[in-house]
Amino acid sequence: MIFKKLIFALTFFILTIFSFGQSQISKDENLTRILIIFDASNSMYGHWQSDTKINIAKRLLNNILDSISNIPNLQLALRVFGDLKDFPPQDCNDTRLVVPFSEGNAKKIAHFIKYLTPRGTTPIANTLAAAGNDFTPCDKCRNIIILITDGIEECNGDPCAVSQDLQKKGIVLKPFIIGIGQNFSKEFECVGDYYDGSTEEQFQKALKIVISYALNSTSCQVNLLDEAGNPTETNIPMTFYNRMNNKIIYQFVHTLNNKGLPDTLLIDPLVKYRIQIHTIPPVYIDSLGLTPGKHTIVSAPTPQGELLVKFPVSNVEKSALPVIVRRNNDNNTLNVQYTNKKEKYLVGKYDIEILTLPRLYIDNIEIRQSHVTTVEIPAPGNVIIYLPANGYGSIFQRKKDKDLELVINLKNDENIQTIQLQPGDYTVVFRAKFVNKSIYTIEKNFSIESNKNTTVNLNFK
Repeated sequence: MIFKKLIFALTFFILTIFSFGQSQISKDENLTRILIIFDASNSMYGHWQSDTKINIAKRLLNNILDSISNIPNLQLALRVFGDLKDFPPQDCNDTRLVVPFSEGNAKKIAHFIKYLTPRGTTPIANTLAAAGNDFTPCDKCRNIIILITDGIEECNGDPCAVSQDLQKKGIVLKPFIIGIGQNFSKEFECVGDYYDGSTEEQFQKALKIVISYALNSTSCQVNLLDEAGNPTETNIPMTFYNRMNNKIIYQFVHTLNNKGLPDTLLIDPLVKYRIQIHTIPPVYIDSLGLTPGKHTIVSAPTPQGELLVKFPVSNVEKSALPVIVRRNNDNNTLNVQYTNKKEKYLVGKYDIEILTLPRLYIDNIEIRQSHVTTVEIPAPGNVIIYLPANGYGSIFQRKKDKDLELVINLKNDENIQTIQLQPGDYTVVFRAKFVNKSIYTIEKNFSIESNKNTTVNLNFK
């Protein structure tokens, strides 16, 4: 009996954990929200092929709604225009959200459309502007508009400008427009992706295509090319931006599969992308547009080699030092790497600044394809400075026929200081804090050799 109770409790616990995990997964998945904008202007009463335009549009749209009613992570909403006020007179504010976004409301939308009566005008710009408020804020939502209409703007609005504004603000992706009865592609090409429904068959096909595009991802492959034009470069982060508003959509680390081919990415075909490939320096693919359902291959030249800056074997303890890397003859900092650590760069010439004391500058370093360029810098030595008291002092580097160059200011509260310096000739200048005449300044020359300690004693005798 006890054993059966234990089995029951364990089973209940496992099922509870599993169902909790499932609910968490579904919450984290991206949500697709489709707002259907339906034309109920008086022209929809016009006869078209087998029936009136309104009746055909209702029937075919209801068929689509029925087929997608149980799709997970999908919310639908319905906005109509032209159903409240008769035309004439013209009411350009005749637009309303009649079914807000929620899950499982396809039947509710179908029911409303069933009793929809065309009456008014066609305020497309005002309708699109109002539609922007139908989408509540959501970080992981794909917001899509499907506009079904048999006419063009009749209220002197600018649907193109409104659509562009909604896309730039990241409120919606590029809208779909399905024209009924005739081809309005020229009027709507700046608003979104237009699909011609000049016949019943074309309208039905357009509806299916648009819904398919809205719900499915498309495959994409990014080839990162070496110097020979082969897609062998990999393991590089890539950022996909929405080209319209520069919002980050995807971030991947490029991968080659077990066959040595670039990995296939499944991405949203409704967005036009700008891709940043995070090589050093970065490489950009300025524009990537996808055809839904079609595999797209895009390439970028990213030939790379490696740079290693290191000390020779040394008895002197050395921590990793920052190395500032710049393009050749360019003062802008490109990257900061560290000594004894390899870093990849695009093929080309670079200048480096190594934060030793004093700093080392090495120019015209060539990075070659799949090659490690090694720069070896002299091992430092140590200077141990004994001071007679707290005070003010500095170390300068001496170079033949050149002015003294400041290397470092001494600490003014330590009498014994150990400083790591590169090989070379130096001068230390010091005055004690308790004396107030410059004549008591002490100076002393010394030299540093790699891997050796040098003692400099400034104590009064």
